[in-house]
Amino acid sequence: MTFTYKRLHEALSQLADLSHAQSLLGWDQETIMPPKGAKMRGRSLGTLAGIYHDKLTDAQLVDWVEELKQADLVGDEAANLREFSREQSRALKTPRALVVELSETASLGHEAWVKARKDADFPHFRPWLEKMLELKKQVAKAIGFEGSMYNALLDEYEPYAKVEEIEPLFTELRGHLVPMVDKIAGVDKIASQELKRPFPVTAQERFGRRVMKDMGFDLEAGRLDVSVHPFCSGIGPQDVRLTTRYDENDFTQSIFGIIHETGHGLYEQGLPAELGNLPVGSAVSLGIHESQSRLWENVIARSRHFWTHYLPLLKTEFPSQLKGIDLDWFYRAINRVEPSFIRVEADEVTYNLHILLRFELESQLLKDELRVSDLPSAWNEKMTDYLGLQPPNDSLGVLQDVHWSLGLIGYFPTYLLGNLHAVQLHAAVKRDMPDLHSQVARGELLPLKSWLNANVHRRGSRLKADELVREITGSGLSVGPFVEYLRSKFGEIYQLDL
Repeated sequence: MTFTYKRLHEALSQLADLSHAQSLLGWDQETIMPPKGAKMRGRSLGTLAGIYHDKLTDAQLVDWVEELKQADLVGDEAANLREFSREQSRALKTPRALVVELSETASLGHEAWVKARKDADFPHFRPWLEKMLELKKQVAKAIGFEGSMYNALLDEYEPYAKVEEIEPLFTELRGHLVPMVDKIAGVDKIASQELKRPFPVTAQERFGRRVMKDMGFDLEAGRLDVSVHPFCSGIGPQDVRLTTRYDENDFTQSIFGIIHETGHGLYEQGLPAELGNLPVGSAVSLGIHESQSRLWENVIARSRHFWTHYLPLLKTEFPSQLKGIDLDWFYRAINRVEPSFIRVEADEVTYNLHILLRFELESQLLKDELRVSDLPSAWNEKMTDYLGLQPPNDSLGVLQDVHWSLGLIGYFPTYLLGNLHAVQLHAAVKRDMPDLHSQVARGELLPLKSWLNANVHRRGSRLKADELVREITGSGLSVGPFVEYLRSKFGEIYQLDL
């Protein structure tokens, strides 16, 4: 390790410490902070964002990076330099005042969103979204971009991805999904009213924690709490905060929410702890991150194999509510395909139409083809076109997601990418572990966790996302495997040729 690289290593560790503090304050705001603390929290987060930006763009640090670019580094050192240089380059082009204003606006805008969502009052949130959109446009222009402005924002969450590459895939997928949804809607709906009855929250939480433990989540290095919008905050591999939300009349919301966030949490806990302060020790992209949660939540936890083991255990928690319900009926009920208003509660077939809707609206906003004031009506129009639904209010429509309040414009495509990656990774797991489904049916989930640890988590950011997927699966990102997965699974459930 050269002297210059050693100094860079020390600087990166300090930046990681600041990021730790920012993440912790963000988690606190989402979970237990009193509402009146929002203004001071926004200021604190803005101050930390400014300090982080100052350190990231320090002239000495810039010089070290430039010196190391000429040093022919290899291995982890080269990967660290590549990823840090990318982050620093974005920061150098972004004015400090803009960074601080973005952070403060996100904190205050989030609180406005919480109230607006509760009251179904989009006009209350509208000025904050208008301000955030303008700030994000300023960021994109400052950083610079080739092709679509969207690329500058997408790159923050899915490094090296381009709209020009993913949009054709999205269009192809939409062409499969819309007729698939229409075809399923034409047959008798699967009854699931038995799952809409009181399920005590305490028992929901107890069962959810049991599954978390079986999946291998270390609760001595993490915790589970409640928030308006479920999320995973990876403060560090030894401190991973998950949240869910509970509905006494719909236990599936919390159970699948917990499994989803635990998938994220396992990725965070599985990252190379010895490299936790360095870029190479972080997740490769949000699309890969989402593939972990979707693999666990949908491909595994919505499978017949999973509930072969867990339905009897669930019945011990809810004996009267689930009396007389057998595995076949339950499997069909939790995989019922029905267009719905809320993205996070959507089934596997309709979910990606929710993502396509958001991606298309974001693209229009950035191109000035759509005004924020017209966003609710544009949202409702696309919901009608794609899912045949008209939201009765904005809480069930344009206000349902937290992302835009936090400035996460360009984030939504990573969910769709995650679904595509999840199916491809699952095929690779089955290739290497032919008895995977038998293990899951016995409640043995740790072998899958170990495979993901070895093949995805511990790799950190040594490879770019597309390189990692190609190395594991033998092929690049594709719509085909996901479409075939949906056709096979839901064709069998609905007795249709999809």
